Amino acid sequence: MDFELSEGEKKFRDEVRAWLEANKPRGDGASEEGQKDFIESRRKWQKKMYDAGYVGITWPKEYGGRGGGFMEQLIFNDEMIQAQAPEPINVIGLGMGGPVVIAHGTEEQKKRYLTPLLSAEEIWCQGFSEPNAGSDLSGLQTRAEDKGDHYLVNGQKVWTTLAHVAKWCMLVTRERKEANPRDGLTYLLVDMGSPGVEVRPLVQITGDAEFNEIFFKDVEVPKSQVLGEAGNGWAVAMTTLLHERGTLGMALATRAQITAAELADHARKLGRGSDPLVRQKIAKYTIEARALQLNGYRAVTAVKRNGIPGPEGSILKLMWSELNQQMAETAVDIAGPAGQVGDGDGWKYQFLRSRATRSRPVRPRFCATSSPSESSGFLAAADSTLREAFAFVNSLGLCNYVHARDRRCFGRLQEDPPRAADIDGAPLARPRHLDAAAARPLPAA
Repeated sequence: MDFELSEGEKKFRDEVRAWLEANKPRGDGASEEGQKDFIESRRKWQKKMYDAGYVGITWPKEYGGRGGGFMEQLIFNDEMIQAQAPEPINVIGLGMGGPVVIAHGTEEQKKRYLTPLLSAEEIWCQGFSEPNAGSDLSGLQTRAEDKGDHYLVNGQKVWTTLAHVAKWCMLVTRERKEANPRDGLTYLLVDMGSPGVEVRPLVQITGDAEFNEIFFKDVEVPKSQVLGEAGNGWAVAMTTLLHERGTLGMALATRAQITAAELADHARKLGRGSDPLVRQKIAKYTIEARALQLNGYRAVTAVKRNGIPGPEGSILKLMWSELNQQMAETAVDIAGPAGQVGDGDGWKYQFLRSRATRSRPVRPRFCATSSPSESSGFLAAADSTLREAFAFVNSLGLCNYVHARDRRCFGRLQEDPPRAADIDGAPLARPRHLDAAAARPLPAA
């Protein structure tokens, strides 16, 4: 992939950078506001970005998007990282709802749903998982009974993010039983204000209720709200999930870079910037965050070539969930007892919240794909990506603080350390003693 920007791309980058500097919210607000105020502030932020043309960058202009390319989206993501700007609120709608409507919706549906989704006027949620249908989506039991001009929906969904504030739910239902459980499914767009829809919050350890249960009792859904073909909802659901892992995976890669930068700022503020063990951890997280970003670029390249996201997004989700928890835990640790009282400068909340987003452990780490051939192929890609990440961290002057044992999660790099990233003749497999580096402060942000 060519990382050099064209003149037009540089102009766009400078435009975005100036706009973010002038308009980004000062302070995230997560530690100071309640959840309702937090959601409303993020909704306003998304509307502001949309009005400036920075939401739906790759979406067609006729549906409210900018009509730009993937490079513009990547440039915008990078500038969001540098500015440490907050994310928009409607992440599920932007990452899954919009793309699946563009792929499977009618012209009327595209005109009706996409613009208010982009502006955050209408927030979306995803109704897939059920108490007895989590990993095996085809086992779902929520029923959609054909009543002529509408469906009558009965059933339950669980772990539904943002359902308590959502206007629309992407709902996968079973219209009829078939020998193959993937057949006979119908994909509906359900108005969350419909009679018979009940949302019950699932309170997390943070005290918030981002996740919810949804109960549907004789909910009428007009047939104009069927997405794709009735009975062929599995294909629409798979499109949704590809974008969940692909589009949202790239957003998580962006989030990881922001969190790593925030952690470095946190260490400086606490006077821990010269602690060699803290520096070692920050270097490790910076490498992994950069690796996430580079794999995100691979995912975007795959979309440009094939038109649909590939398996890279699943790897991004797995890696991010583990990295996010490690960074939050380190932030609380380096603050000492003060990090566990009050709001811990916002990190205590993030530490607790990260427990809700961690994926199950997978060994080996880079083999979370659907087949052995995909796994071996991704290992080769991961090897190359992590070499690039080491070179990036080398440019920050942090490579001396990456201990050999912390490279165990970097696949085959253990056996073949990247000589290009050596520091003063000392390869990364044999780093300098940390006490020699203790006096060196962290590089400036």
